[in-house]
Amino acid sequence: MTTAAPTLDLSALYKEHGRLVLRRIRRFYRAEQAPDVLHEVFARAIEKADTYRGEASPIAWLYGLTTRHCLARLRDERRRRELLEEVGEVPWTCPITEPTTEARVFLAELWRRVDPELAQIGVYYYLDGMSQADIGELLGVTGRTVSNRLQQLSDLARDAAGGSP
Repeated sequence: MTTAAPTLDLSALYKEHGRLVLRRIRRFYRAEQAPDVLHEVFARAIEKADTYRGEASPIAWLYGLTTRHCLARLRDERRRRELLEEVGEVPWTCPITEPTTEARVFLAELWRRVDPELAQIGVYYYLDGMSQADIGELLGVTGRTVSNRLQQLSDLARDAAGGSP
């Protein structure tokens, strides 16, 4: 006997968790851009609702969808040009040590350059403070895989910043 895939009440998710999603989006975008991205995320959720299988809570599914959407949006070529116009030249040759505008630009560029899974692992670990075990469980990979991917991300960031080990 097969069971039907669970359905999502996106209206209820929006009402109950819209602020959480908005807060998540603000990790990637300025406050004035966040409401537009929020609407994009929920439009995407409507399109992707059939991908929800009930393996995770609806909010975990929505949180993952939000992260992937924001990362994909950052990789968009038009968005990259807008961002570079906003902040000017990017100092690729200096190490990033504090959360400045330059650091945000550096990270946005790095997220665009790496594959989506690697970017997602980096966001969960470095921005959200999730443990490697929790990330592995969320993504369905081993903790060792997460550790290896974090090392790969660290190496890519160091190379992009023009730093040495």
